[in-house]
Amino acid sequence: MTERNCCEVGRGPKIVAIGGGTGLSTMLRGLKLHTRNLTAIVTVADDGGGSGVLREDLGMPPPGDIRHCMEALANAEPVMEQLLSYRFPSGSGRLTGQSFGNLILAALNGIYPSFDEAVARMSEVLAISGRILPVTNANVQLEATFENGTSVVGESKIFQFKKEQDCRIRSVRLLPERPAALPAAVEAIEEAELILLGPGSLYTSVIPNLLVDGIAEAVCRSKALKLYICNIMTQDGETEGMTASDHVAALLDHSGPGLVDLCLCNSAPVRPGLLERYREEDAIPITVDKEAIEALGVELVTRPVSSETSNYARHSVTRLAQAVMEIYEERAHTRIF
Repeated sequence: MTERNCCEVGRGPKIVAIGGGTGLSTMLRGLKLHTRNLTAIVTVADDGGGSGVLREDLGMPPPGDIRHCMEALANAEPVMEQLLSYRFPSGSGRLTGQSFGNLILAALNGIYPSFDEAVARMSEVLAISGRILPVTNANVQLEATFENGTSVVGESKIFQFKKEQDCRIRSVRLLPERPAALPAAVEAIEEAELILLGPGSLYTSVIPNLLVDGIAEAVCRSKALKLYICNIMTQDGETEGMTASDHVAALLDHSGPGLVDLCLCNSAPVRPGLLERYREEDAIPITVDKEAIEALGVELVTRPVSSETSNYARHSVTRLAQAVMEIYEERAHTRIF
Protein backbone atom coordinates (compact mmCIF):
# COMPACT_ATOMS: atom_id res chain seq x y z
CA MET A 1 0.00 0.00 0.00
CA THR A 2 1.07 3.59 -0.56
CA GLU A 3 1.76 5.91 2.36
CA ARG A 4 -1.56 7.66 1.69
CA ASN A 5 -3.47 4.38 1.69
CA CYS A 6 -1.80 3.32 4.93
CA CYS A 7 -2.96 6.56 6.55
CA GLU A 8 -6.49 6.02 5.24
CA VAL A 9 -6.52 2.49 6.63
CA GLY A 10 -5.39 3.82 10.00
CA ARG A 11 -8.36 6.17 10.02
CA GLY A 12 -10.76 3.49 8.86
CA PRO A 13 -14.16 2.92 10.47
CA LYS A 14 -14.64 0.68 13.49
CA ILE A 15 -15.98 -2.51 11.93
CA VAL A 16 -17.25 -5.57 13.81
CA ALA A 17 -17.71 -8.76 11.78
CA ILE A 18 -19.71 -11.56 13.43
CA GLY A 19 -19.71 -15.14 12.16
CA GLY A 20 -17.38 -18.06 11.57
CA GLY A 21 -16.04 -20.49 9.00
CA THR A 22 -14.48 -19.64 5.64
CA GLY A 23 -17.09 -16.98 4.83
CA LEU A 24 -15.95 -14.73 7.67
CA SER A 25 -12.24 -15.24 6.95
CA THR A 26 -12.77 -14.44 3.25
CA MET A 27 -14.38 -11.13 4.14
CA LEU A 28 -11.67 -10.28 6.68
CA ARG A 29 -8.93 -10.70 4.05
CA GLY A 30 -10.47 -7.90 2.05
CA LEU A 31 -11.54 -5.61 4.89
CA LYS A 32 -8.07 -5.45 6.45
CA LEU A 33 -6.97 -3.46 3.39
CA HIS A 34 -9.55 -0.77 4.23
CA THR A 35 -9.29 -0.40 8.02
CA ARG A 36 -7.24 -1.51 10.99
CA ASN A 37 -10.16 -0.84 13.33
CA LEU A 38 -11.44 -4.35 12.63
CA THR A 39 -12.83 -6.83 15.18
CA ALA A 40 -13.92 -10.37 14.33
CA ILE A 41 -16.33 -12.00 16.80
CA VAL A 42 -16.19 -15.73 16.15
CA THR A 43 -18.43 -18.67 17.01
CA VAL A 44 -17.12 -21.49 19.23
CA ALA A 45 -19.90 -24.02 18.55
CA ASP A 46 -17.89 -26.22 16.16
CA ASP A 47 -17.33 -29.82 17.26
CA GLY A 48 -16.10 -31.54 14.09
CA GLY A 49 -12.74 -32.28 12.49
CA GLY A 50 -9.47 -31.42 14.19
CA SER A 51 -11.18 -28.80 16.34
CA GLY A 52 -13.58 -31.42 17.64
CA VAL A 53 -10.71 -33.75 18.58
CA LEU A 54 -8.96 -31.03 20.59
CA ARG A 55 -12.24 -30.01 22.18
CA GLU A 56 -12.94 -33.59 23.27
CA ASP A 57 -9.40 -34.39 24.39
CA LEU A 58 -8.51 -31.10 26.11
CA GLY A 59 -11.89 -29.64 27.04
CA MET A 60 -11.07 -26.38 25.23
CA PRO A 61 -13.23 -24.29 22.88
CA PRO A 62 -12.78 -25.31 19.23
CA PRO A 63 -9.91 -23.37 17.63
CA GLY A 64 -10.67 -23.95 13.93
CA ASP A 65 -12.78 -20.90 13.06
CA ILE A 66 -10.48 -18.68 15.14
CA ARG A 67 -7.49 -20.05 13.24
CA HIS A 68 -9.10 -19.32 9.87
CA CYS A 69 -9.55 -15.70 10.92
CA MET A 70 -5.94 -15.52 12.08
CA GLU A 71 -4.74 -16.81 8.73
CA ALA A 72 -6.78 -14.07 7.06
CA LEU A 73 -5.50 -11.23 9.24
CA ALA A 74 -1.91 -12.35 9.88
CA ASN A 75 1.05 -10.17 8.94
CA ALA A 76 3.66 -12.72 9.97
CA GLU A 77 6.63 -14.08 8.05
CA PRO A 78 5.69 -16.49 5.22
CA VAL A 79 7.11 -19.50 7.07
CA MET A 80 4.86 -18.74 10.05
CA GLU A 81 1.83 -18.48 7.79
CA GLN A 82 2.75 -21.86 6.27
CA LEU A 83 3.04 -23.39 9.73
CA LEU A 84 -0.31 -21.99 10.75
CA SER A 85 -2.15 -23.65 7.85
CA TYR A 86 -0.12 -26.89 7.75
CA ARG A 87 -2.15 -30.08 8.16
CA PHE A 88 -0.55 -33.36 9.15
CA PRO A 89 -0.91 -35.93 6.34
CA SER A 90 -2.53 -39.36 6.52
CA GLY A 91 -0.42 -41.83 8.42
CA SER A 92 0.33 -39.33 11.19
CA GLY A 93 -1.66 -41.25 13.79
CA ARG A 94 -3.86 -39.09 16.03
CA LEU A 95 -2.42 -36.02 14.29
CA THR A 96 -3.76 -37.02 10.85
CA GLY A 97 -5.70 -34.10 9.42
CA GLN A 98 -4.92 -31.86 12.38
CA SER A 99 -3.85 -28.27 11.74
CA PHE A 100 -0.60 -27.08 13.32
CA GLY A 101 -2.30 -23.74 13.98
CA ASN A 102 -4.90 -25.55 16.09
CA LEU A 103 -2.11 -27.15 18.12
CA ILE A 104 -0.46 -23.78 18.77
CA LEU A 105 -3.74 -22.42 20.08
CA ALA A 106 -4.22 -25.54 22.20
CA ALA A 107 -0.76 -25.06 23.75
CA LEU A 108 -1.41 -21.39 24.48
CA ASN A 109 -4.78 -22.32 25.96
CA GLY A 110 -2.88 -24.55 28.40
CA ILE A 111 -0.46 -21.75 29.29
CA TYR A 112 -2.97 -18.94 29.80
CA PRO A 113 -6.00 -18.97 32.13
CA SER A 114 -8.66 -18.42 29.44
CA PHE A 115 -9.19 -19.12 25.76
CA ASP A 116 -9.57 -15.46 24.82
CA GLU A 117 -6.17 -14.72 26.38
CA ALA A 118 -4.64 -17.55 24.35
CA VAL A 119 -6.18 -16.05 21.20
CA ALA A 120 -4.83 -12.60 22.12
CA ARG A 121 -1.28 -13.90 22.65
CA MET A 122 -1.32 -15.78 19.34
CA SER A 123 -2.65 -12.66 17.63
CA GLU A 124 0.39 -10.77 18.92
CA VAL A 125 2.76 -13.41 17.55
CA LEU A 126 1.11 -13.19 14.13
CA ALA A 127 0.87 -9.37 14.18
CA ILE A 128 -2.72 -9.57 12.97
CA SER A 129 -4.58 -6.59 11.59
CA GLY A 130 -7.33 -5.81 14.08
CA ARG A 131 -8.65 -8.13 16.80
CA ILE A 132 -10.11 -11.63 16.93
CA LEU A 133 -12.42 -12.48 19.82
CA PRO A 134 -14.19 -15.75 20.65
CA VAL A 135 -17.82 -14.83 21.29
CA THR A 136 -17.67 -16.71 24.62
CA ASN A 137 -15.19 -18.72 26.67
CA ALA A 138 -17.93 -21.20 27.59
CA ASN A 139 -17.87 -24.81 26.40
CA VAL A 140 -21.07 -24.86 24.32
CA GLN A 141 -22.86 -27.35 22.11
CA LEU A 142 -25.28 -26.49 19.30
CA GLU A 143 -28.70 -28.15 19.17
CA ALA A 144 -30.89 -27.99 16.07
CA THR A 145 -34.66 -28.58 16.15
CA PHE A 146 -36.43 -29.45 12.90
CA GLU A 147 -39.91 -28.67 11.60
CA ASN A 148 -41.04 -32.24 12.36
CA GLY A 149 -40.17 -31.78 16.04
CA THR A 150 -36.99 -33.88 16.08
CA SER A 151 -33.68 -32.50 17.31
CA VAL A 152 -29.98 -33.30 17.32
CA VAL A 153 -27.09 -32.04 19.47
CA GLY A 154 -23.71 -31.32 17.89
CA GLU A 155 -22.82 -28.92 15.07
CA SER A 156 -21.10 -31.68 13.09
CA LYS A 157 -24.20 -33.92 13.24
CA ILE A 158 -26.69 -31.40 11.84
CA PHE A 159 -25.89 -31.99 8.16
CA GLN A 160 -26.52 -35.73 8.14
CA PHE A 161 -29.47 -35.54 10.52
CA LYS A 162 -31.18 -32.95 8.32
CA LYS A 163 -30.70 -35.12 5.25
CA GLU A 164 -32.31 -38.04 7.08
CA GLN A 165 -35.27 -35.97 8.36
CA ASP A 166 -35.78 -34.31 4.95
CA CYS A 167 -37.25 -31.14 6.43
CA ARG A 168 -36.08 -27.66 7.36
CA ILE A 169 -34.35 -26.55 10.52
CA ARG A 170 -36.86 -24.66 12.68
CA SER A 171 -34.43 -23.27 15.26
CA VAL A 172 -31.08 -23.74 16.94
CA ARG A 173 -29.99 -23.14 20.52
CA LEU A 174 -26.85 -23.41 22.60
CA LEU A 175 -26.35 -25.86 25.46
CA PRO A 176 -26.02 -24.51 28.09
CA GLU A 177 -28.37 -21.75 26.97
CA ARG A 178 -27.39 -18.08 27.04
CA PRO A 179 -23.69 -18.50 27.98
CA ALA A 180 -21.91 -15.33 29.06
CA ALA A 181 -20.49 -13.25 26.24
CA LEU A 182 -16.87 -12.17 26.27
CA PRO A 183 -17.10 -8.62 27.68
CA ALA A 184 -14.71 -7.35 25.00
CA ALA A 185 -17.09 -8.63 22.32
CA VAL A 186 -20.03 -6.68 23.70
CA GLU A 187 -17.82 -3.60 24.09
CA ALA A 188 -16.64 -3.86 20.47
CA ILE A 189 -20.26 -4.00 19.26
CA GLU A 190 -21.17 -0.97 21.36
CA GLU A 191 -18.30 1.04 19.84
CA ALA A 192 -18.78 -0.12 16.24
CA GLU A 193 -19.63 2.14 13.34
CA LEU A 194 -20.41 -0.79 11.03
CA ILE A 195 -21.61 -4.26 12.11
CA LEU A 196 -21.48 -7.16 9.65
CA LEU A 197 -23.24 -10.52 10.00
CA GLY A 198 -22.05 -13.30 7.69
CA PRO A 199 -21.32 -14.49 5.13
CA GLY A 200 -21.23 -18.09 6.26
CA SER A 201 -23.37 -21.04 7.28
CA LEU A 202 -26.60 -19.55 8.59
CA TYR A 203 -27.42 -21.93 11.42
CA THR A 204 -23.94 -23.15 12.35
CA SER A 205 -21.69 -20.10 11.89
CA VAL A 206 -23.76 -16.90 12.12
CA ILE A 207 -26.76 -17.54 14.38
CA PRO A 208 -24.82 -19.30 17.21
CA ASN A 209 -23.16 -15.97 18.01
CA LEU A 210 -26.57 -14.37 18.51
CA LEU A 211 -27.50 -16.99 21.12
CA VAL A 212 -24.73 -15.89 23.48
CA ASP A 213 -26.08 -13.68 26.26
CA GLY A 214 -25.80 -9.99 25.39
CA ILE A 215 -24.63 -10.26 21.78
CA ALA A 216 -27.94 -9.90 19.90
CA GLU A 217 -29.10 -7.30 22.41
CA ALA A 218 -25.97 -5.21 21.85
CA VAL A 219 -26.37 -5.40 18.06
CA CYS A 220 -30.05 -4.43 18.23
CA ARG A 221 -29.24 -1.44 20.49
CA SER A 222 -26.41 -0.23 18.29
CA LYS A 223 -26.79 2.92 16.19
CA ALA A 224 -24.17 1.57 13.76
CA LEU A 225 -25.05 0.57 10.21
CA LYS A 226 -25.90 -3.15 10.39
CA LEU A 227 -25.45 -5.29 7.30
CA TYR A 228 -26.26 -8.96 6.74
CA ILE A 229 -24.23 -10.50 3.90
CA CYS A 230 -26.27 -13.30 2.42
CA ASN A 231 -24.61 -16.39 0.98
CA ILE A 232 -24.44 -16.85 -2.78
CA MET A 233 -25.70 -20.44 -2.85
CA THR A 234 -28.00 -22.48 -0.63
CA GLN A 235 -26.10 -24.92 1.58
CA ASP A 236 -26.65 -28.64 1.34
CA GLY A 237 -27.71 -30.06 4.69
CA GLU A 238 -28.59 -26.67 6.12
CA THR A 239 -30.52 -24.18 3.96
CA GLU A 240 -31.92 -26.08 0.95
CA GLY A 241 -34.98 -24.33 -0.46
CA MET A 242 -34.46 -21.16 1.57
CA THR A 243 -34.68 -17.73 -0.08
CA ALA A 244 -32.81 -14.62 0.98
CA SER A 245 -35.83 -13.47 3.00
CA ASP A 246 -35.91 -16.87 4.75
CA HIS A 247 -32.30 -16.25 5.85
CA VAL A 248 -33.19 -12.81 7.18
CA ALA A 249 -36.29 -14.14 8.95
CA ALA A 250 -34.22 -16.85 10.66
CA LEU A 251 -31.77 -14.23 11.92
CA LEU A 252 -34.60 -12.11 13.32
CA ASP A 253 -36.36 -15.13 14.85
CA HIS A 254 -33.20 -15.93 16.82
CA SER A 255 -32.57 -12.34 17.94
CA GLY A 256 -35.19 -9.64 17.56
CA PRO A 257 -36.21 -6.56 15.57
CA GLY A 258 -33.49 -4.08 14.75
CA LEU A 259 -30.78 -6.67 14.22
CA VAL A 260 -30.02 -5.62 10.64
CA ASP A 261 -30.72 -2.58 8.46
CA LEU A 262 -29.58 -3.94 5.10
CA CYS A 263 -29.22 -7.30 3.38
CA LEU A 264 -26.46 -7.55 0.76
CA CYS A 265 -27.05 -10.15 -1.96
CA ASN A 266 -24.97 -11.14 -4.96
CA SER A 267 -26.22 -9.89 -8.34
CA ALA A 268 -23.70 -11.68 -10.59
CA PRO A 269 -25.01 -14.77 -12.43
CA VAL A 270 -23.50 -18.20 -11.83
CA ARG A 271 -22.35 -19.87 -15.06
CA PRO A 272 -24.43 -22.85 -16.26
CA GLY A 273 -21.70 -25.47 -15.92
CA LEU A 274 -21.18 -24.57 -12.28
CA LEU A 275 -24.91 -24.62 -11.64
CA GLU A 276 -25.00 -28.23 -12.80
CA ARG A 277 -22.24 -29.18 -10.38
CA TYR A 278 -24.07 -27.51 -7.50
CA ARG A 279 -27.32 -29.29 -8.37
CA GLU A 280 -25.54 -32.58 -7.69
CA GLU A 281 -25.33 -31.54 -4.03
CA ASP A 282 -28.82 -30.02 -3.85
CA ALA A 283 -27.58 -26.43 -3.94
CA ILE A 284 -28.77 -23.53 -6.11
CA PRO A 285 -28.24 -19.75 -6.16
CA ILE A 286 -30.23 -18.16 -3.35
CA THR A 287 -33.42 -16.55 -4.66
CA VAL A 288 -33.39 -12.83 -3.88
CA ASP A 289 -37.00 -11.98 -3.02
CA LYS A 290 -36.86 -8.21 -2.57
CA GLU A 291 -40.44 -7.58 -1.46
CA ALA A 292 -40.33 -10.32 1.18
CA ILE A 293 -37.02 -9.00 2.55
CA GLU A 294 -38.32 -5.46 2.80
CA ALA A 295 -41.56 -6.70 4.40
CA LEU A 296 -39.31 -7.76 7.29
CA GLY A 297 -38.13 -4.17 7.70
CA VAL A 298 -34.77 -4.80 6.04
CA GLU A 299 -33.57 -2.99 2.92
CA LEU A 300 -32.12 -5.05 0.06
CA VAL A 301 -28.91 -4.02 -1.69
CA THR A 302 -27.33 -6.03 -4.50
CA ARG A 303 -23.79 -6.03 -5.84
CA PRO A 304 -21.76 -8.41 -8.07
CA VAL A 305 -19.67 -9.86 -5.24
CA SER A 306 -19.09 -13.45 -6.40
CA SER A 307 -15.91 -15.09 -7.65
CA GLU A 308 -15.96 -18.42 -9.47
CA THR A 309 -13.44 -21.24 -9.62
CA SER A 310 -13.88 -24.47 -11.57
CA ASN A 311 -15.87 -25.96 -8.68
CA TYR A 312 -17.29 -23.14 -6.54
CA ALA A 313 -19.09 -19.79 -6.58
CA ARG A 314 -17.99 -17.87 -3.52
CA HIS A 315 -17.60 -14.32 -2.34
CA SER A 316 -14.68 -12.47 -3.89
CA VAL A 317 -12.22 -11.13 -1.34
CA THR A 318 -11.83 -7.80 -3.15
CA ARG A 319 -15.36 -7.34 -4.51
CA LEU A 320 -17.06 -8.08 -1.22
CA ALA A 321 -14.82 -5.75 0.78
CA GLN A 322 -15.24 -3.00 -1.81
CA ALA A 323 -19.03 -3.39 -1.80
CA VAL A 324 -19.16 -3.28 2.00
CA MET A 325 -17.05 -0.13 2.15
CA GLU A 326 -19.04 1.57 -0.61
CA ILE A 327 -22.31 0.82 1.18
CA TYR A 328 -20.87 2.14 4.43
CA GLU A 329 -19.64 5.34 2.81
CA GLU A 330 -23.01 5.88 1.14
CA ARG A 331 -24.98 5.38 4.35
CA ALA A 332 -22.65 6.45 7.18
CA HIS A 333 -23.74 10.08 7.08
CA THR A 334 -27.30 9.06 7.92
CA ARG A 335 -26.30 7.44 11.25
CA ILE A 336 -26.66 9.31 14.52
CA PHE A 337 -24.22 8.29 17.26
